[in-house]
Amino acid sequence: MHGVPVTAERLGLEGPRGWAFQGISLDAGPGALIAVEGPSGSGRTCLLLALTGRMRATEGTATVGEARLPRHPAAVRRISAVANVAGVTDLEPALTVGEHLRERALLQRRFGDSLRDLVRPRGEWTARAEQLIDDAVAAAGLDLDSLPRGARTVVRDLERIEALRLSVALALVGRPRLLAVDDADLKLPAAERTEVGALLASIAEAGTTVVAVCGEGLEGAVVVRTGTAREDETATPEGSGTGEEAGDALATTGRA
Repeated sequence: MHGVPVTAERLGLEGPRGWAFQGISLDAGPGALIAVEGPSGSGRTCLLLALTGRMRATEGTATVGEARLPRHPAAVRRISAVANVAGVTDLEPALTVGEHLRERALLQRRFGDSLRDLVRPRGEWTARAEQLIDDAVAAAGLDLDSLPRGARTVVRDLERIEALRLSVALALVGRPRLLAVDDADLKLPAAERTEVGALLASIAEAGTTVVAVCGEGLEGAVVVRTGTAREDETATPEGSGTGEEAGDALATTGRA
């Protein structure tokens, strides 16, 4: 899967309590690693969701591949995936790693693939799903054999970095051209932050464009900085003046 170029010009998102972020400009080529930096509460997560078509910017423009934002968010959602976003991609603590991966593969068949894939014979689809899972797990660096009970390990027994890798793997099952990862290095020790940086770089080097919120710089990344901290980072997506559009944006965010 080939990555997409990502550009933005004076991109901003204003919610009921003020600006989530404002004045963001960006120019990154396909397969780039983009690091979103800034203090907590400065709109980093909102920017991540806006660039993946899951929140609607209220000023400025952005392009992801051939799709233009905020005009064509659905087109961007089709080629992007998000990982490790609190309230959006939360893992179910009681489910196993294998159950999460199988469920994601089933969702990919139902919502993400073509009509041809929907009518594939069961055996053929099963083999395809297993391949999608294997590829995603390998790309995310998730070593199932090293887990306490392998693929039967429940999420609540995972270390933080293992849960991050699982979230990334689930996003990669859909073979996105743009992968967005929130809080990539949050509360990780230095050695594991280095691991995460290497992981994100390897995904980008393999061709997928990566945008990641991080507390520390990622070597070789295109850096985007959000503004000063506010007391609350959460912003309600704004439509073009109708509550229906804003509600639809929120619903999309929840499904991602």
